[in-house]
Amino acid sequence: MILEMRTYQVQAGTAPEFLRIYQENGLHIITRYAQLIGCWTKESGVLNSVVFLWAYDDMGHRGSQRAKMGQDAEWTAFVPQILPYLVHQESVFLNPVSFSPIK
Repeated sequence: MILEMRTYQVQAGTAPEFLRIYQENGLHIITRYAQLIGCWTKESGVLNSVVFLWAYDDMGHRGSQRAKMGQDAEWTAFVPQILPYLVHQESVFLNPVSFSPIK
């Protein structure tokens, strides 16, 4: 398994609205293609940030799932709803070590 830590920096003060829109309009779509491990807001470091942790079998699985999602008409209709909130986006891929409780 690999984990993708995807961080969205949003306009100051808009995290609650961003999360509401994401939960109500997008979460049911993306969870068809990726397993949500968790979602957090940051209280230190780069503020006004939302962090999602997504699980995939491997990078090949992620690539195929993202390709399928990119063809999903519901997803492509949803994305423009969140774009005005975004300042920056970053994806970091995490591979578990042998003693990690999450594999």
